Amino acid sequence: MIKAEKLVKRFGRFTAVDGVSFRVSSGQIVGLLGANGAGKSTTMRLLTGYLSADQGTARVGGFDITANRDAAQRLIGYLPESAGGFPQITVREFLAFAGEARNIWGAELRDAIDRVSEMVDLNSALHRRMSELSKGWRQRAWFAQALLHDPSALILDEPTDGLDPNQKDRARALIRDAAKDKAIILSTHILEEAEELCDRVIVIDHGRVVRDLPCQDLLDERGRLAPAFRQLTGGSAERPGGNP
Repeated sequence: MIKAEKLVKRFGRFTAVDGVSFRVSSGQIVGLLGANGAGKSTTMRLLTGYLSADQGTARVGGFDITANRDAAQRLIGYLPESAGGFPQITVREFLAFAGEARNIWGAELRDAIDRVSEMVDLNSALHRRMSELSKGWRQRAWFAQALLHDPSALILDEPTDGLDPNQKDRARALIRDAAKDKAIILSTHILEEAEELCDRVIVIDHGRVVRDLPCQDLLDERGRLAPAFRQLTGGSAERPGGNP
């Protein structure tokens, strides 16, 4: 469903993504892990068509994200990292805008908004402006827009960022349920979240895939990912230049 083939992305002299290749099938939850600045978010932006690759290709549902961008993007639900914007409109207006941008109208759009609002427990905030929301509520609104058109692939960049423990549990349950018929790739800084959710883990370091294995194969005797993660990423928490 999601296929990356030798993706390369440069920003000036800095290579953020350096020959990244992998596949994610429907029914899989794949974790994209790495230190800050390793290239996770840039890889996700290449998969969604938000950025164009300097080399390589990405396909979603068989559609090339560059040559057939519209067809590929119709299959994608994307939650960007630290999503924001649209401060002056209400949550319902934001979801309506997101639906109309995907060519959903009228009763179909109203039903879709009702469905995702129930799924992510957003009903009590539908009348509030986006600028009035806490970080956790804003994250829920953006999560809802990613689910609005019932996409075949979900690309989630830090999906539980800003959520309290109860909200995180609900979001993780939603992700597990969605994986029954969707291909899901998510990034997270919370290794326990990857342990709990992911069937497979892809570790990126300095823009390159350094390991792509079933999650179980990377766990230590206590069921933890942290030792393998530290070894594969050199024990560094952050790369120069932030988090491209």
